[in-house]
Amino acid sequence: MRRLLLLLGVPLIGGLIALYLWGALNWNYSSGERAGWVQKFSKKGWICKTWEGELAMITMPGAAQEKFHFTVWDDAIARQINEAMGKRVSLHYDEKVGLPTSCFGETRHWVDRVTVVLDVPLVPGVAIPQAGTQPAAPPPSPATAAPAR
Repeated sequence: MRRLLLLLGVPLIGGLIALYLWGALNWNYSSGERAGWVQKFSKKGWICKTWEGELAMITMPGAAQEKFHFTVWDDAIARQINEAMGKRVSLHYDEKVGLPTSCFGETRHWVDRVTVVLDVPLVPGVAIPQAGTQPAAPPPSPATAAPAR
């Protein structure tokens, strides 16, 4: 009887643990975007190496910055983030909750997409174009526009 419990119990417990991990990895608590400047990004870990980063988010000039800590699993995304260092970026992330160890990353926020933001907004409606971008041409004023016939 004891042997039967051991033969059935160990695989059952292992299966439940595997099912829990599968669910935690495939279910997102939240998804979103954060924009700012990546100020720290490195590959860390004793055994399980993950890319860990820090995004500086500034809401208004002169305001204190907020830091957003994130994890990247994909080396291609990590390469894109390294290439975008020094530029304003928007990071898309999924928040994972309930993962048992730091082997899955040091943070709950897993970045899966990075986009370089071309304009730096000062206040709503006012933006500074980044170097290498062309400013948009202003729309023609009604006085200089040709009359419709």
